[in-house]
Amino acid sequence: MSSNGVYKIRPAGRHLLTIGRDLIQDNYAAVVELVKNAYDADSPCVEIKFTAKDDLKRYEITIEDHGHGMSRDTVINKWMVPSTKDKLERKTSPAGRIMQGRKGIGRYAASVLGENLFLETVDKTGEKTNVFLEWNSFEHSEYLDDVEILIENQPSKENPGTKLTISGNQSNYEEWNQKQFDKLRFELKKLISPTPAESIINEEYQNFEIRLIISGFSGIPDVNELIEPYPIFELFDYKITGKITSDGLGKFIYSLQKAKNTIEEEITINLGHETGCGDLIFDIRVYDRDSESIERLIQRGLRDEAGNYVGKRQAAHLLNVSNGIGVYRNGFRIRPLGDAEFDWLKLNEQRIQNPSMRIGSNQVIGYVLIQSEEQSNLVEKSARDGLQENLSYERLKEITKEVIGKLEERRFSYRRKAGLSKSSLKVEKELEKLFSLDGLKKQIRKKLISQGMKEQAADEVIALITNEETSKEKSAEEISRAVATYQGQATLGKIITVVMHEGRRPLNYFRNQVPRISRFQKKLLETGDKKNIDEIAAIAKGVESNAAAFSDLFKRLDPLASGRSTSPKELIIKQEIQGCFDVFRQDMEDNKIQVEINGNDDLTFLTWQQDIQAIFTNLIDNSIFWLKERSSIEDRRILVNIESENNKLIYVDFRDTGPGIDPVLIEDGVIFEPQFSTKPSGTGIGLAIAGEAAERNGLKLTALQSGTGAYFRLQVKDITNE
Repeated sequence: MSSNGVYKIRPAGRHLLTIGRDLIQDNYAAVVELVKNAYDADSPCVEIKFTAKDDLKRYEITIEDHGHGMSRDTVINKWMVPSTKDKLERKTSPAGRIMQGRKGIGRYAASVLGENLFLETVDKTGEKTNVFLEWNSFEHSEYLDDVEILIENQPSKENPGTKLTISGNQSNYEEWNQKQFDKLRFELKKLISPTPAESIINEEYQNFEIRLIISGFSGIPDVNELIEPYPIFELFDYKITGKITSDGLGKFIYSLQKAKNTIEEEITINLGHETGCGDLIFDIRVYDRDSESIERLIQRGLRDEAGNYVGKRQAAHLLNVSNGIGVYRNGFRIRPLGDAEFDWLKLNEQRIQNPSMRIGSNQVIGYVLIQSEEQSNLVEKSARDGLQENLSYERLKEITKEVIGKLEERRFSYRRKAGLSKSSLKVEKELEKLFSLDGLKKQIRKKLISQGMKEQAADEVIALITNEETSKEKSAEEISRAVATYQGQATLGKIITVVMHEGRRPLNYFRNQVPRISRFQKKLLETGDKKNIDEIAAIAKGVESNAAAFSDLFKRLDPLASGRSTSPKELIIKQEIQGCFDVFRQDMEDNKIQVEINGNDDLTFLTWQQDIQAIFTNLIDNSIFWLKERSSIEDRRILVNIESENNKLIYVDFRDTGPGIDPVLIEDGVIFEPQFSTKPSGTGIGLAIAGEAAERNGLKLTALQSGTGAYFRLQVKDITNE
């Protein structure tokens, strides 16, 4: 039997408990939600008080603010109604604060913390409203409107504000020990942005204080403290601060505190496109974690929360509890972004790939400030466990890692100069040092003569050493040759990427069309219909064109497939460079990258082909990456000029119209260092390989400053008198 008409849904009684217990992550999140409610009430402060009744194994939590309070009507029609749109629609408090509790679920966090709740609130008219909630009554009631809630009203001379008293049973009591209270302190300390930079977006947050009181818990010291950020934030080794506006343009200050005198540098960033996630404000501080660096941090004035100087172990502990990059909106952190164990930027993965260049999550303390959901499209999850993983969130991660990358570049350079990290090994030079005994021979000869040996006898000893030195030079050559082979194999990785990219399309065509040929062949045999012949012919034509694409690909790769010869050859420079570009032809066509190579068509140079390929393959690969990443599709060009005189090579200039190279990095000379990379996931071997390949051939590869993109020069050394 059925009936027509209107039916009104009656929510189950346990609906409120489901909201609180299922959507609030844990006890800490529950307290944070109630703190945010105090902020939304325009209170200048909030007091969180844990009072144990140790003999009964129970406790009370009071959360009290001095905001505008609530009227009876507000309590009944807004506070007690689940998922109300009130804060979402208002967006700001009466005092102008941007509302934190916009999901309409925060007050039900109380059900996570205890078995009942007593609400006392006084509004600005002097009306006091009391509400008592027993959460079990919701659990045992079939429908929500079956629950009877006691509400009292009376006039009051008390100041406006709201006080929540949560009573916890034995089960609730046993959840809190020293470790849990330490975690709560951590959450509260990281809840509010640690520096005034937040005021750029919202100044009101600076007037909001949090006080935590703990008393009566067996074995746990009483606490009465004003929650403040960890003191380590004031000190740092390296820091980058600044803002990127929604149009993709940013200005930053890089600071180096690790040096004897603090160094500062202005940095500009141009993403080449809009952020896709609104305006972003950054304050990121990095700490070296080796023993000597921690000692210097202490010497610069690091103290604990009580103001006492700390030892190495305490300093390391402060770093451990403070690390992470938080995301803040309107003064409050979005959990769990910024938790030490939540590496949302995957910094540790990058560090494993390139430990000299990249920083790990345990080395960084900082934050990113984001705008409202409407302005940024960065939307908090209903369960308050981070941001929705949409395109804007991906853009936030990419941009944050790029900002960190600017700091990493300068940190890498400083540590190299200061001798704080192992310098790069230029293979040719290091082998020369290893097998050259000139200095030692002079010392030995001098020592032998001073001990009474005749000069002739001393010279004979030195001659023996010289003979051994000569034999070792052959070993050095073999080692150099082996290193060159391995470097060539590293370059080959870039070529394999091209093969995978270009070869996939014809392979997919073959895989999809072969079954069709079989099907049409079967139909032809069964029916004799000549239409099937036409279908087979069309497929055969497609097979032919895709096979031609394969053939062309292998033809382009053929010059790079030859092994390293034992001796250099006279090669036509322009032809070799063109061959390197041919490898990337499809990628450049797909991305509208134009190439121009100018110079003597017949000019030759005595060199190893594999080394020329290593140089230009890496230069081209870098240019394509940055042109695709940052350049307008209408202006993507690579220009190569081969300069010669009297039919001899002088230099080759390689330029593109990409974002270019930071002048500071050019001056420091770090871009050719192994493990240095400006690519977000770069390994830092490409330019290092290119530089060493140049050295082996009497050439020098340098980066030059340019206002129109990257600019490299490959110059013959004897021309430069080097």
